[in-house]
Amino acid sequence: MSLPVPDPAELLRDHGVAVTAQRLAVLRAVAGRPHGTADAIAEDVRAGIGAISRQSVYNSLGMLAEKGLIRRIQPAGSPARYEDRVGDNHHHLICRACGSMVDVDCAVGETPCLTAADHSGYRIDEAEVIYWGTCPACQRPAGA
Repeated sequence: MSLPVPDPAELLRDHGVAVTAQRLAVLRAVAGRPHGTADAIAEDVRAGIGAISRQSVYNSLGMLAEKGLIRRIQPAGSPARYEDRVGDNHHHLICRACGSMVDVDCAVGETPCLTAADHSGYRIDEAEVIYWGTCPACQRPAGA
């Protein structure tokens, strides 16, 4: 059973963020393109509302991530990606061949879902894991 999708304008207000057409468009674009790069999200926003600068999209993504409304993922050797699945400490699996990314639920199911061998006095509240491999489509031989 899926949870009800919150109204984007209400979500912004609940987090103390002014509601603008640009921010709503960015939230919708992130929801419609999980794990999208900023450039891909900017394309979607432009398709939805017309002219908007790349910098405005980047600014909105940064502010929305800072407020916890979206999540910024920065895999090694890859541009930052964004998603609206927040607060559940899930992880990601990335294909080395094509770069596709999918969500992977926590191994244990409870935040932070992994225990550090030595916490060095820190109170750990999140574990970010990126698994790397080859997706099923890239495993198929050419012409199959």
